Amino acid sequence: MEKFKPVKTALIGSGMISGIYLENGTKNLKILDVCGCSDLIPERSAKRAEEFGIRQMTNEEILSDPSIELIINTTYPTAHYDVAKAALEAGKHVYTEKMIAPSFEQARELRDLARSKGLFYCGAPDTFMGATFQTARQLIDGGLIGTPVAATAILARSYHHERYYTGDEKRFAFCPSGGVLYDMGSYYLTALVSLLGGIQEVCGFAQIRDPHRVYQNPDSPHYGEPMEVESWNNAAGTLRFENGVLATLMTTSESGGFENGLTIYGTNGRLTLGDPNEYGVPLTLTNKLGGPIELPMTHAYGNGNFRCIGVAEMAYAIRAGRVPRTEEMPVHVLEAAQGIWSSGEAGTFYKMTTKCSRPAPLPAGYTENPELSLR
Repeated sequence: MEKFKPVKTALIGSGMISGIYLENGTKNLKILDVCGCSDLIPERSAKRAEEFGIRQMTNEEILSDPSIELIINTTYPTAHYDVAKAALEAGKHVYTEKMIAPSFEQARELRDLARSKGLFYCGAPDTFMGATFQTARQLIDGGLIGTPVAATAILARSYHHERYYTGDEKRFAFCPSGGVLYDMGSYYLTALVSLLGGIQEVCGFAQIRDPHRVYQNPDSPHYGEPMEVESWNNAAGTLRFENGVLATLMTTSESGGFENGLTIYGTNGRLTLGDPNEYGVPLTLTNKLGGPIELPMTHAYGNGNFRCIGVAEMAYAIRAGRVPRTEEMPVHVLEAAQGIWSSGEAGTFYKMTTKCSRPAPLPAGYTENPELSLR
């Protein structure tokens, strides 16, 4: 049937993260017809094309091909805006790695551009579609912990400071649109929104700890040279959700080796979830009867690295004529992250300007049953 016709897709940005997108996109998600990939460094795209049996292409070839409907944008964060804008202007749907753009203002501009053209501008992370968070969503909706009232999110992760970074890698770890709040923090904010709904207001503090460093990687061409940290590497925020739930978020890339994750507190108990960077981490319940006890998953898929499921969900939405689950959230999450910083700068609360409803839960069997995938 036409509604299940695979969506012809190409990937721009053949760096590290592209491998898992192409692995799942070419082998495990039949709604996608991944035909080619490109990169500013041709050797990278040639390697990926050979690895996955697809065509090595240039950006221009991808954008000018009328048969390609959907672009996966896995470029550096600083390039997300330019690549996404060019793809939208070429009439393509776009799915961008997190964060969806270097700034909230740019993300809102691209969202409006997409909507004006009848296109979808969506983005990562899609880990909230994995087994752990879809199970948690079902349990919360079923009243297992009563009414949610509060949440905590803790992210303490070492970026190994400057000693491992080359010139290019520094752009990702320490550039203004990189860093822990934008990079890994996006997983935590997305998970919270998927479970609790839209954010109404935020406040917080964000700082750059020890901004003046030097390259300490002997393999870097910049070894021994000064290196400036330009991203917020230590941030704490409080979030008020539309439903009244209060949450705290702590992110730092200056410490590591700890248990990271989320806890949702309800009137009858609490759910503790592991790192939302993963798809199938343990989920435990503690209530008045005791615990913690590890709960079985209600959703069998997504226990491994299932990156690209968000692209597949978007492709099903295109065929079904509905809005993808990743259309509202990335822009909303980016505004919340930026709002934490601006709140601290201004010394005031930041009131969110975007709205975001909880995305519909995924039914069990989603990836195996196309009829379910159209919902």
